[in-house]
Amino acid sequence: MVLIHEQPSPNHDERQKPGAPDMLVLHYTGMESGAVALERLCDPAVRVSAHYLVEEDGRVLRLVPEHRRAWHAGLSHWAGEDNLNDASLGIEIVNPGHEFGYRPFPELQMQAVIELSVVLRNRHGIARHRIVGHSDIAPLRKEDPGELFDWPRLARHGLGLWSDDVQSRDSLNEEEARRALATIGYGYLDEDFGRVLLAFQRRFLPDHMSGKLDVRTAGRLSAIAALHENASLHSECD
Repeated sequence: MVLIHEQPSPNHDERQKPGAPDMLVLHYTGMESGAVALERLCDPAVRVSAHYLVEEDGRVLRLVPEHRRAWHAGLSHWAGEDNLNDASLGIEIVNPGHEFGYRPFPELQMQAVIELSVVLRNRHGIARHRIVGHSDIAPLRKEDPGELFDWPRLARHGLGLWSDDVQSRDSLNEEEARRALATIGYGYLDEDFGRVLLAFQRRFLPDHMSGKLDVRTAGRLSAIAALHENASLHSECD
């Protein structure tokens, strides 16, 4: 069972969405160290925060009570919703990120992220298709938790979607790809389709981040869209 240490941040306010939280968003801190990230997340002048911070050694800090709105998602969209701070819980995972020397997430840290996420999922009844990365909900400006994050491992614990399948098809045209991305939950498709497609690849094809709608991307996109529709259907029936 995950051990949680209290480290209150003043950066939170009241949720505006009834029934929240019903979504979980995973981030990396993208700063030089965990200490620097923690200081920022607790600085009232900065006005950013998350509900939890997971250190590289697996230590878990609670910064904001789960019933309160933390300020982690920013300008965001998923499955027809904006202002996702209202709907979500946020977990910041200590990692220097692409700016400061992005690196794999240590084993103790991954174990802690999984254990914490399972607790939060079970406590709030969060559907697996509503467990996402920051780059999923803000694809035009964010890359975290990034292509080194082990989403397949999380999916084996019922956290987020994953498929190694590639549906057999020659390709998708852009309009078909837009519909598939929207089915999964992605927004901002009219602003920059290529950046949204790259965010999909970063999450679901991390060894193939071309930003192009090629045959392999089309196949994986079709598979994930079908998986999402099935997960959504079962969620509605539960």
